[in-house]
Amino acid sequence: MKKLFIFLFAALALTSCNKQKPASTLHTDWAYNTTIYELNTRQFTEEGTFAAAEAELPTLKALGVDIIWVMPIQPIGKLTRKGSLGSYYSIIDYCDFNPEFGTCEDFESFVATAHELDMYVILDWVANHTAPDSRWTENEGWHYRDSLGNLMVQYDWTDISKLNYDNQDMRAEMKRCMRWWMEEIGIDGFRCDVAMEVPTDFWEDTFADLRRDFPGMFTLAEAEVPEHTVNAFDMYYGWELHSLMNNVAQKKSTVEDLWNYFQKADTTFCEKSIRMNFTSNHDENSWHGTEFERMGAASDAMAAFTYFVPGMPLIYTGQEYANNHRLEFFEKDCIERNHSHHFQMYAELNRVRELNPAIWSPELGGKMLRLPTDNENIFTGVRDVELTDGSHNTVIGIFNFSDSQQEVTITAGEYAGNYTCTCGMPVTVGEEDHITLRPWEWLIYCK
Repeated sequence: MKKLFIFLFAALALTSCNKQKPASTLHTDWAYNTTIYELNTRQFTEEGTFAAAEAELPTLKALGVDIIWVMPIQPIGKLTRKGSLGSYYSIIDYCDFNPEFGTCEDFESFVATAHELDMYVILDWVANHTAPDSRWTENEGWHYRDSLGNLMVQYDWTDISKLNYDNQDMRAEMKRCMRWWMEEIGIDGFRCDVAMEVPTDFWEDTFADLRRDFPGMFTLAEAEVPEHTVNAFDMYYGWELHSLMNNVAQKKSTVEDLWNYFQKADTTFCEKSIRMNFTSNHDENSWHGTEFERMGAASDAMAAFTYFVPGMPLIYTGQEYANNHRLEFFEKDCIERNHSHHFQMYAELNRVRELNPAIWSPELGGKMLRLPTDNENIFTGVRDVELTDGSHNTVIGIFNFSDSQQEVTITAGEYAGNYTCTCGMPVTVGEEDHITLRPWEWLIYCK
């Protein structure tokens, strides 16, 4: 595999150099050409510990991921616990460690090793609720209660109690706990659970305060709320795009629906907003099925699509090994490490993303433009940026979003020229190019 990488990316490196950055970027420098990996500590290794996950960090580095989003690692409540091990998201103490995973020292070692490998660690933060047996429930007014004084839950989350953000003391303590993880443990930011359930002004105030001392922190909202990315969050969940991708794979939506979505998103979110693009995550995998269940033969094309379109791609625990198993959420259930092409596929896509500024995250990446075709099943776009030497980095993405072979003529116009395919082979794109695509075949050309 190493020899293949050298062959493949030497050619790309000749035509893909770093773009001139503005004097002041709108996100931390490492937010632009990186890929995020969601780490499910319990299910990632047989041991399910920080130490075992730390031993796998060099492999994740070889995969080409840069940001490790660690699902919640605090102690889990026992009252109304679901399953034998409980949900990560039912937290009993914000500034402690779940002994199932290891100790504080174990996690500090994990973070230190990640940093030595030039990787970044963000922690999943559950600000909307605590476990019902958290000590916070002893503080008057910190949680919502019904007319009888009982703690209130949301939805079918019977193992949690919702916090009351009208209480200023609770807000201050929540901010203090978040600061503790930055100062004492050295994490690099937060992924914030159900961020839309927490007042936006809390996120804005808390992150403004933390960024004064930690200007390089990175924040991800589990929400799709335009106002979040104005002053609080760097990145948001691309739930709507994800749903569309599932529907395209299932023949419920079309290529035209995808282009309509991007047109809407460009006008709904501010230019600097980074969308997290994904084919799976912990919720999708456990509750709705693996990408292979939901997307079938289209799953690889959809994975490549998350790298081409504006935003940042996500890899969920096990996707690099083609895990085709719905992971139990409240029990120990290790991923399958299948022998497949997926590790190599993701490694290639990560390297292509790193080397080509045209497909970096907003606002440094190129705007995605539609290239005309004569086939409604083919999604064809181009992203282009000017480099420091006055030349251009251009990436063309071509996706057959159908389960049958397709003939298509693509009008490349001014973007015609000599490119390198992700397979490492040179390819010439004419002003009008006629090509044949196999079912769900995808092509990404770079120059």
